[in-house]
Amino acid sequence: MLVMMAGLPGTGKSTLSRALAERCGGAVLDKDVIRAALFAPAQIEYSREQDDFCQQLMLETGEYLLSRNPRLWIFLDGRPFSRRYQRRQAEVTAARLHTPLAIIECVCHQATALARLQADSHTGAHVAANRNPALYAQVASQFEPLNQPRLTLDTGQSLTECVRQAQAYLELISSPRE
Repeated sequence: MLVMMAGLPGTGKSTLSRALAERCGGAVLDKDVIRAALFAPAQIEYSREQDDFCQQLMLETGEYLLSRNPRLWIFLDGRPFSRRYQRRQAEVTAARLHTPLAIIECVCHQATALARLQADSHTGAHVAANRNPALYAQVASQFEPLNQPRLTLDTGQSLTECVRQAQAYLELISSPRE
């Protein structure tokens, strides 16, 4: 199953996807980690083209992993999936693989997200150097409506509670339909 982690920067997508993958034996594919592995710092652009390229590699890697273990949960992370075309690419990949696509939308109060971004910026905890309040504002202003069925989680609650709710949702989606 592919699991799209959607939401604004700082809303907890990466934290939640890592916790879910650890608990459920899944794999996290992170666009920002892929970019950092492929490009030297001087080649990192944070452009739409480079983001799209890294997302395509992320989807191809998910396809490779699922071809070897169709029951694996693959968490697609590192992108807010704020644009319809980005979500559509994941939908097309899931359909081609005959695997479910689950969407978890992470939300929280703006002040919480901005505090998380500030903390990451000060500690260098996140691999993407452009993750800051300006990016949050830019993505928020351009976020296209997310109309697909999804689980919307308030990540202002405890990580344990978020993991519990998300795992229940994913188990429901991944169970065979009669």
